[in-house]
Amino acid sequence: VPALDFDPDRDASRIETAIKTKGVDEQTIIDILTKRTYSQRREIAFAYEKRAKKDMITALKGALSGSLEAVILGLMKSPVQYDASVIRGSIQGLGTDEDTLIELLCSRSNTELMEIKSVYKELFKKDLEKDVVRYTTSIFISYMTKGSTKRAEPSAIVDFEKIDSDARALYEAGVKRKGTDVNTWISIMSERSVPHLRKVFERYRSYSPYDMQESIVKEVKGDLQNAFLVLVRCIENKQQYFATRLQEAMKGKGAKEKMLTRVIVSRCEVDLKKICAEFKANSGQSLQQAITEHTKGDYQKALLSICGPEQ
Repeated sequence: VPALDFDPDRDASRIETAIKTKGVDEQTIIDILTKRTYSQRREIAFAYEKRAKKDMITALKGALSGSLEAVILGLMKSPVQYDASVIRGSIQGLGTDEDTLIELLCSRSNTELMEIKSVYKELFKKDLEKDVVRYTTSIFISYMTKGSTKRAEPSAIVDFEKIDSDARALYEAGVKRKGTDVNTWISIMSERSVPHLRKVFERYRSYSPYDMQESIVKEVKGDLQNAFLVLVRCIENKQQYFATRLQEAMKGKGAKEKMLTRVIVSRCEVDLKKICAEFKANSGQSLQQAITEHTKGDYQKALLSICGPEQ
């Protein structure tokens, strides 16, 4: 929600003072940047540059560190820039982080994937499809980046025949036969519209003794299984999928901070309020309570400020 009574010059001045303060005034930085929208943060950065004659992001980088730095610098990117840089980070360095790649590529819409491809090229002067093919072994991930232009748009007309034939095709390509015709699964799941696929998965139960997710677990393994599961979970209920990811990030003592940061920062201007509701319904405690239990310090303050008060 855009901050009311928004004054980018006043915010920029307060951030400049906070950065110059001995020991850095993290609280002020958190209070301002977690309570503004991305477009407001851009205005603050512009005002900061005008008054301080230096780049605000570089100044924040120098002033902050660790998980708090990751959150604040993440907020300074647009959602698409953030996704593109997370993908880049997943395929750079030692080994590819397939889990993060799958989360990002299989949970984003067609339009989002198209934008990510274009921003990725702009930011890194590289082709996303080529990079993904080069750094991953998963045919599914490669297909998702390639096929991101193909998914059908939702239609007001419900095509019952197509729903039935797709449900039957998924069953015949998997549970009904020995081995799995992965290509049929991939093409149906990545090319049909989301409302259509929800009905297909319901219809699938009249052919198969297992639901779609159980069938995936039985039929395929490894990254391919993970990718299909993410795709199906996001088609069925995307906010519930992200709530589950947040629960995974805060299992046991402490937290998987990278995962926690990624989900909260990437969804904060998309559907975080709905994810909070799903989290509470799934786990019996609020996301804010879980964050308080599993994180500490300024990192905790920043995450709680992004989530806002419990509803």
